[in-house]
Amino acid sequence: MKIESVAVFCASKDGQQPIYLKHAAELGKLVALLNLKLIYGGGNKGLMGALANAALENHGTIIGVIPKLLIEWEHHHQELTELIVVPDMHTRKKMMYDLCDAAIVLPGGFGTLDELFEMLTWNQLKIHNKKIYLLNSGGFYNHLILHLYMLEKEGLLYDRLDERIIVCQTPVELFNKIS
Repeated sequence: MKIESVAVFCASKDGQQPIYLKHAAELGKLVALLNLKLIYGGGNKGLMGALANAALENHGTIIGVIPKLLIEWEHHHQELTELIVVPDMHTRKKMMYDLCDAAIVLPGGFGTLDELFEMLTWNQLKIHNKKIYLLNSGGFYNHLILHLYMLEKEGLLYDRLDERIIVCQTPVELFNKIS
């Protein structure tokens, strides 16, 4: 399957490590330079803002999907190719995943983890079969990755973990693996 669009799930905050913002901006730039459509949460703050701004600076096509509830909280981006306002978080997740050919997960909080696990569950249940890439910026997801492998070791997954999720350390590595 040819990848023409990617959904990126990430924080609307900066986080403590500068590498998070750096990787978000590098990813946004690469998405634009590779002429991929960027689907993301529609915010203008934190990693979301860095991602979108870098894609915009490189003339990318960007679709933001934001729930009405979060328009003020995440300060929706004013300069996107398209901003879709949806009624709730469930609609946002489903629409973002429906619009993309692959998903990329950057550092984030509860919302980002919720999105990651829902996509993994959808793939396991064969609702979708899209590649999911985890950008482990500065080792952010090391503990989670170990836990996920424990799930596999304990026989609690239906497939091998590496068939469900592709872990990368840098945006360049991610785009070298994307297919």
